[in-house]
Amino acid sequence: MLDKLEISEHFKQLQNNICNALETADTKGKFKEDVWTRMEGGGGKSRIIQNGAVIEKGGVNFSAVHGILPEYISRNILQQETKNENSQTFFATGISIVIHPVSPFVPIIHLNLRYFEIQNPKSEIQKFFGGGIDLTPHYINEKDAKYFHQEIKTVCDKHSPNYYSEFKKWADEYFFIKHRNEMRGIGGIFFDKLSETPEFTIENRFDFVKSVGELFAPLYVSLMNKNKNIPYTEHHKNWQLLRRGRYAEFNLVYDKGTKFGLETNGRAESILMSLPPFATWVYDYKTIANSEEDKTQKFLIKDIDWINFVSK
Repeated sequence: MLDKLEISEHFKQLQNNICNALETADTKGKFKEDVWTRMEGGGGKSRIIQNGAVIEKGGVNFSAVHGILPEYISRNILQQETKNENSQTFFATGISIVIHPVSPFVPIIHLNLRYFEIQNPKSEIQKFFGGGIDLTPHYINEKDAKYFHQEIKTVCDKHSPNYYSEFKKWADEYFFIKHRNEMRGIGGIFFDKLSETPEFTIENRFDFVKSVGELFAPLYVSLMNKNKNIPYTEHHKNWQLLRRGRYAEFNLVYDKGTKFGLETNGRAESILMSLPPFATWVYDYKTIANSEEDKTQKFLIKDIDWINFVSK
């Protein structure tokens, strides 16, 4: 039987593996670790890298927290009435990653993988996984977008023929900045409440989550190495800062992980590590027609089939 401590240990080791891979690829930046505890139960390890050769700022965070079920989880994750929340307990563990690169031609990437257990007074336990991986290029390159989505689909297809199409659509809906009417980037996959079903055991779900986590380092290191030496100008950097502003807007307004952390008395420094070191907001900014920025802006829409995309 799958054990929560086994899952937690896996995420902890995944954090080590990813940090080692990113340090090797960056060649300069080193992760600084902060170990923290949560007053209500549990804690985590936050690892931050700054001012590297390729990575300007990034975080690879692990956490395992537990205690009385907070109202926020009951109301927003379980969609339950909140009057009995103090009679339930929870355990949550996972890993969260956001990388902001130096170069505007290296994309921002995000990964979140998490596991929840909710136990009621009758000792009945709900178990489920959630998470996702998505890419936010400052300048969208169709070949990179196809590569990113194809790698994800390959992993998904090993576990279910329906995972990629289902979870890509979910990502397109989730990673959408409603007040801007645009995607945060090119999406990826997003999934939530993956529990045991007649088709899948909880162990099957965990195997899938492990595969997504193991994909992260080789996938992103490949994109780093491909794009890190492309020359760029101040004009490109200014566009990068604008795109970072959109990223910050999504994380502060819509991101479930940010809301969950803040509502459950998580460590603010760890939660807000997802924000870029610098960003700008230019009033009523408009792209120049047919520019590279305009091309990227037009790609920020839902439901693009990146794997079969053909440039016009």
